[in-house]
Amino acid sequence: MTTTPRVDLGALLDRSRAVITSLQEPNGAYPASPSFSAYRGYCWFRDGSFIADGASAAGEAASASAFHDWCAMVVNLHADRIRDIVEAADAGTPLPDELMLPARFTFDGGLGADDWWDFQLDGYGTWLWAAAAHAERHAIDPARWADAAALTVEYLLSSWARPCYDWWEEHDEAVHGSTLGCIAAGLRAAADAGLVTGERAERARAGAEDVTARLERDAVVDGHLVKWIGSDAVDGSLSSLIAPLGVVDPSSPLAAATLRAVSDQLEVDGGVYRFRADTFFGGGRWPLLSCFLGLAYAAVGDRAEARRLLEWAASTADDAGMLPEQVDGHLLAPRFRQEWIDRWGPVATPLLWSHAMVLRLAAELGLDRAELAA
Repeated sequence: MTTTPRVDLGALLDRSRAVITSLQEPNGAYPASPSFSAYRGYCWFRDGSFIADGASAAGEAASASAFHDWCAMVVNLHADRIRDIVEAADAGTPLPDELMLPARFTFDGGLGADDWWDFQLDGYGTWLWAAAAHAERHAIDPARWADAAALTVEYLLSSWARPCYDWWEEHDEAVHGSTLGCIAAGLRAAADAGLVTGERAERARAGAEDVTARLERDAVVDGHLVKWIGSDAVDGSLSSLIAPLGVVDPSSPLAAATLRAVSDQLEVDGGVYRFRADTFFGGGRWPLLSCFLGLAYAAVGDRAEARRLLEWAASTADDAGMLPEQVDGHLLAPRFRQEWIDRWGPVATPLLWSHAMVLRLAAELGLDRAELAA
């Protein structure tokens, strides 16, 4: 086993907070990566929600609130589109994928003109969950996001069972385990936190139960969660369903088996792959996925394993303290690496999501300056 280089984690956490807050747009949108050609100018609901959760957990409450304000603005901006989607679904004539909400928006809330693998449901559930967690963490009245939350709940209730692209903008023909988990977490959190109330909250709770039942019935093989229904593969994103999303009980056999599967099949020396068939930039290991796995281990009480994964993620920072999307070394498909570099340039660095997940795992472990110096 390779020894992970020691880094000044305290300095990296300071750097990560600065990267996230300094690059945030004035209206609250988080750029996925400010200079990476394919991501420039866009904010994802999924990535941004996890970025906001990391910032919130690290004490950057104003930054997280501004992002949730931006999400609410975007949802309200597209309210008519959402109502059309819900009405069509209720009538039994669901709209085609190209008329569903996209995964990412321009900073002003627009749809953007670039072709993308856009129809993804997970980000909207993740936003509801992250907004609820932030409101609870910092004693914020969630009513400021209530109108947008109501629209988002209706959208998810109408559409959750549809196939769509996954976290990685792939396989739109499938229903993905992580997508179901994000939706279940969001619906449940929206109801429990008061983002929605009354009859809508009851429908959100019932919807969360239905989504979770589908997940546990159809997206489990050999006792562990799988990448999509009908597959037996695992995906690095599945750790998030244990923590921080909390859809899977950390003490359950399902959590234990999923942790084993992700660790055994996707982790090498602390770095976690997206999935075994990955060819994107050669199929490298992602710091943010190591942090998700670390959060899951922390949830089951294994702080040592969580700390090991955090230290690997931190070790991927460059000399300027910038964390990448993925790293070279132990590539799954090295012959594809240059093809992606030629297409889009070097790996996205900094990736704000990577910085946020380091912050989030460090906060979960309760690391302070004294511990970091030890």
